[in-house]
Amino acid sequence: MANTIKDRRAARVRRAIRKVASGRPRLSVHRSSEHIYAQVIDDAAGHTIASASTLEKDLRSSLKTGADKAAAEVVGKLIAERAKAAGVTQVVFDRGPYLYHGRVKALADGAREGGLDF
Repeated sequence: MANTIKDRRAARVRRAIRKVASGRPRLSVHRSSEHIYAQVIDDAAGHTIASASTLEKDLRSSLKTGADKAAAEVVGKLIAERAKAAGVTQVVFDRGPYLYHGRVKALADGAREGGLDF
């Protein structure tokens, strides 16, 4: 695997998250040019608790595009709803290699509005 700047930034963020996580699951975000994806991951057990993305049929029909801040906020609210249904209220936010700005920030704000605490 190439050790690119993006890979090093993601590793640096994950290393910081591991220090402060104290057993909480992590809310991981992936942003592509056309869609945004979010997962709540339990690293101790190694499985995904909840996931949401703009690829889902009900969201695709209601959104203009999957690549704007409005779509990211809807995905944030949806991931919060699904995580709360699974019994998770506190997470750590894993922005990966992306800056906390724009769509990533909109997703985080939507998740907070939906009731996740981070």
